[in-house]
Amino acid sequence: MNPKGKALILGGGIAGLFAANVLSTYYKEVFITDRDEFPEEPGHRAGTPQAYHPHRFLERGKIIVEQWFPGITEELLQLGAHSRALKSVKLTNRYGTLEMLDEPNAGCSRALLEWTIRHRVRNLPNITFLPKLAAQGLLHDKERNAVTGAVFRDKSKKESVPLHIHADIVVDASGRSSKLADWLQNLGYTVPQAEKLHVSLGYSTRHYRAPDGIRDKWSTILNEGDSSLGIGTAVFNPIENQIAEIVLYRAGGSFYPTTETDLYHREAQDLFGPAIGDLLQQLEPISSPRGYRIDECVRQHFEQMEDWPSGLLVLGDAFCSFDPIFGQGMTVAAIQAETLDQCLRSDENPLQLQQGFERSALQKIQSAIEPAWWLSAVADLRWPGVRYEGLLSAKGFAFAQSLFDMCQEQAYGRKDMAVFGQYMMVTGLLASPNDLFNAEYIQALVDGDSTGKGNTWLNQVLAAEGRPLEELLEEIIPSF
Repeated sequence: MNPKGKALILGGGIAGLFAANVLSTYYKEVFITDRDEFPEEPGHRAGTPQAYHPHRFLERGKIIVEQWFPGITEELLQLGAHSRALKSVKLTNRYGTLEMLDEPNAGCSRALLEWTIRHRVRNLPNITFLPKLAAQGLLHDKERNAVTGAVFRDKSKKESVPLHIHADIVVDASGRSSKLADWLQNLGYTVPQAEKLHVSLGYSTRHYRAPDGIRDKWSTILNEGDSSLGIGTAVFNPIENQIAEIVLYRAGGSFYPTTETDLYHREAQDLFGPAIGDLLQQLEPISSPRGYRIDECVRQHFEQMEDWPSGLLVLGDAFCSFDPIFGQGMTVAAIQAETLDQCLRSDENPLQLQQGFERSALQKIQSAIEPAWWLSAVADLRWPGVRYEGLLSAKGFAFAQSLFDMCQEQAYGRKDMAVFGQYMMVTGLLASPNDLFNAEYIQALVDGDSTGKGNTWLNQVLAAEGRPLEELLEEIIPSF
């Protein structure tokens, strides 16, 4: 393979690192810029305000990252991450409780994970990190048909002239703070309307020192809230260096989990209920609770722009941002970068990208995003106050919520592990939603409900619609 010229990445977070890892195979030089300084040791950066809160890969993301960086799980464990292998996972929702042993994995903070991945990427011979550079806009050709680089402000200097960095490809991986839509409009492009989930969600996270007995036993304790009753979610996870984290979560905006030190213990105990027993009493708080708020999750539709400029791509939260409670963000960033790798590998011209390559790649990346975005919307729209803005079917959301309720009732209430496994394959992004949302599976699922409620529900839906299930699914469920 004959590498191309220079790649420039805006943003040195997880998505930017994944992009750099992929592009390093196809470009002679890859530059990663970020407005922050890159810490020498694991630590939170100002540009990642969410970093204090829990982060995890879904199973699909874990598989991709281990393929890219062989042995990274073991490396994280050697750096102090919590070994989750054969530790207990307890999952509780309104239908019941499941407890099982976890798979080999490393529980750790975002800071340790990002630092470890960055260390791997930094060791690639053609990667250069450029910290303290804040992107201000795009460079372009005279006709504004091609992006040729980006303009930066050097934050290490009080007064500095704009810094121009030219490149053959620019990748915006700057996250939720991306200004790409504004920059494109400033260049005269018409940007399609984005989809939005107005989630008004809130987190509150606190760190504790956990005794050996707890870390030896537990991987995760999750008590899923009940949106219909306004009850939030609580999660307990050990992470690295004898530290454990508890996060309280709620969407809809009517109120948020407390950040008051004196109230946090009581609210956590109420949300966990008997699922956590006296575990909270055994933990030593080492921080005050910290809150985090997100008003909306946004899915851009740049792939619909017929006049998309050459030399420009976008990945990560800058393309589509998610409700972090479901752990989709980093996994979707890995899926996007994997999709980009597949596009570059199939490109027939070794010296320059084919005309229209970038828009074609964005279309494929957008298709890869679809399942995670739809699943997240289905879950978030259960909360009163959450509102969807876009073209996806409201009937599809309602149908999916009812079907997922049936899956959970059979899995948690009747301990049907086959149903649980299929449900987790889909929500873990290892399987397509099509594996659940097809007429054959749905009929088998409702037939397996010994209470008869499943068939009653399905018959009511089909009678109201007046058409076969196959036709209904084709209309209301996206084509994944």
